[in-house]
Amino acid sequence: MVKSCWKPSVEGDSGGRVDGLLWYKDLGQHVYGELSMAVIQANSLLEDQSQVESGPLSSSSSGPYGTFIGLYDGHAGAEASRFIKDNLFCNLKSFASEHQEISLNVLRKAFSATEENFLSLVRKQWHGKPHMASVGSCCLTGVICHGLLYIANVGDSRVVLGRSERGTKEVIATQLSTEHNASIDAVREELRSLHPHDPQIVVMKHKVWRVKGLIQISRSIGDAYLKKAEFNKEPLLPKFRLPESFQKPILSAEPSLLVHKLHPDDQFLIFASDGLWKHLSNQEAVKIVQTSPRNGIAKRLVKAALKEASKKREMRYSDLKKIDRGVRRHFHDDITVIVVFLDPHLINRSSSYNSPLSIKGGRGVAAAAIS
Repeated sequence: MVKSCWKPSVEGDSGGRVDGLLWYKDLGQHVYGELSMAVIQANSLLEDQSQVESGPLSSSSSGPYGTFIGLYDGHAGAEASRFIKDNLFCNLKSFASEHQEISLNVLRKAFSATEENFLSLVRKQWHGKPHMASVGSCCLTGVICHGLLYIANVGDSRVVLGRSERGTKEVIATQLSTEHNASIDAVREELRSLHPHDPQIVVMKHKVWRVKGLIQISRSIGDAYLKKAEFNKEPLLPKFRLPESFQKPILSAEPSLLVHKLHPDDQFLIFASDGLWKHLSNQEAVKIVQTSPRNGIAKRLVKAALKEASKKREMRYSDLKKIDRGVRRHFHDDITVIVVFLDPHLINRSSSYNSPLSIKGGRGVAAAAIS
C-alpha cells in the first residue's frame, strides 16, 4: 500500500481562467517548453479531471526531474477521476523514489496502486455510498524525462504527436496511445479471447458496442462492479447489476504502455479526452496547432470540436454555446485538451529545471457555472 499523498506547497504558475462552462490556461511553462490547457463542461457535474506537474518526479530531492501530464475522463460520476487526480502522481513519485528512476514499470505500479486504493475506498463506502462501485475513469498519462516520453493508458483518451517532416513544412500526426473501446475490432477480439465462454461479453446496444451491454471501454480505473463480483448485488442500482455472477474481472486496469525517444523534429503533443477526437481527426488537430499561435491553442482546439459538434446537429455554434451543462451533454461530451510543446534544447538539458509547476485543469468551472 502506498502511503498517503504528499500535497505540494508550491503550485507555481497554476492559475487558469473561467468563462462560463470553459476553463482555460492559455500558456504556461513546463520543464521542457510551453503548454496550453482547456476544459469545456457538458455534464451536470464535470467528470473530466486533468493535471500537469513539472519539476521533481520523485519524493527524493536528487531527482529525477521532468513533466507529468495526466488526463482522467470519468463516467457515472466524478469520484474516480478526482481520486486519480489526487493520488496517481503521488503514487508515481513514491515508486520513482523507491526505484530511483522513471520507467514503464514505475508507471504500471502507480496505476496498480491507484486502482487498489480506489477499490478499497469503494469497499469501505459500500453500504453508505453503493454508487461508488459503478463510478470509473479512463486514465491517460505521459511523463517526459531524460529525453524519453513514457505513455500509460486505460480507456479511450488519446495522445497524438506532431512531428515536422524534414525538407517540408508539414507536421505529421502520429498517435502514441492505444485505446480500449469496444468499437475497435481488436478490443472486441481481446475481450472474446479473455472470456471465451461468455457469448455476451460484447453486445451491440443502441448501435454501439458495449462490454456486457453496459460500458464502451474495456480498461479503466474503478468500475468495481465489473471487476469484483462482491459488488454485483444490492444495494447497487439494478441497471448496473449483471444477471449472473462472474469469476474473473470483466474490465482491466492494466495500462497499455509505450516509451518514445524524443527526436528534435518532435514539435508538440496533444493529450485529449475522447470528446475532442469524436469531432476532430488526429491530423486535423495537429494542423490546427501547427498553423495557429501557441497562446490559447488548447482553447482553439476545443472551439474547433464544438463547431463540428454544432454542424452535426445542424445548429449554429453561437446557439450551442447558450445551452447549459447537463442538457449540453446531448450535443457533446466534457472535453479536456492539453497541448505540450517540446523544446529540443531544453529536453537535452534534463538536469536543470525552473520553479515547480502544478496545474489542475477545470478548477472552479463548475462553481462558476452555478452562479
